[in-house]
Amino acid sequence: MTALQERWQELADVKDELALRDWFMGTSGNLAIKVQGSPTEFLVTASGKDKRKRTAEDFLLVDANGQAIEDTHLKPSAETLLHCEVYTKTAAGCSLHIHTVANNVISEIYGNRGKIEFQGLELIKAFGLWDEDAVLTIPIIPNHAHIPDLAEEFQKHLHGDSGAVLIRNHGITVWGKNAFEAKKLLEASEFLFQYQLALYQIQSQ
Repeated sequence: MTALQERWQELADVKDELALRDWFMGTSGNLAIKVQGSPTEFLVTASGKDKRKRTAEDFLLVDANGQAIEDTHLKPSAETLLHCEVYTKTAAGCSLHIHTVANNVISEIYGNRGKIEFQGLELIKAFGLWDEDAVLTIPIIPNHAHIPDLAEEFQKHLHGDSGAVLIRNHGITVWGKNAFEAKKLLEASEFLFQYQLALYQIQSQ
């Protein structure tokens, strides 16, 4: 099996698992996985596909600029430029972007602060934060309709080979060294968001 085939299978498995969680409403969301560097090539979800189904046209191979490497009628997902930023500025191997009610509401509640912080919660350990007083900070950036502007804002927060950024009233993008690590960060983030919303509701009563 070639590297391309291996990465395709890996990304398809992640897509299937996230689809079971119902995290791809209305064909939203996009996933990407690096196939090689120098030159950078990565697989990204094709635009407008039902991600609950597995087909031979789920992904296409693109270059560091998000352009298809081979002739194809498929179009890369609208936020492909965000994945381009991840792979050109970090050593990450996988990046995932999903839209959920929880991450959208959290991004709106805390959007004016430009970030949300978590402390004293077990799930922040997924981000490598093990100290008792550690604080996880997830930036929240404006939802620029012009994707190059969104990518420019997004790349300001690429400070390591793993991390997460919320886009206000849009969704979350996470990245990690491989598909397993990226999925772990995504799951941890969504748990934290749901926890915070439940706590917010209780405290508001």
